[in-house]
Amino acid sequence: MADLKLTLESTITCPECGHVAVETMPTDACQWFYECKSCGAVLKPKPGDCCVYCSYGTVPCPPIQAGNSCCG
Repeated sequence: MADLKLTLESTITCPECGHVAVETMPTDACQWFYECKSCGAVLKPKPGDCCVYCSYGTVPCPPIQAGNSCCG
């Protein structure tokens, strides 16, 4: 089995104010909450998504990239 090259940086966009930030995603856990650095809104995953990166980021979280379910 080949080693997977995971992308750990994702650009997350706040749906409240449009602020954009490049963040490094955790590899060992899902991130269920994210506080916007501009307006302070606390983002939560959209229904059906496992984490804020899958909902608001440009790259899905590492477990999804690896083809696994995220956060079981």
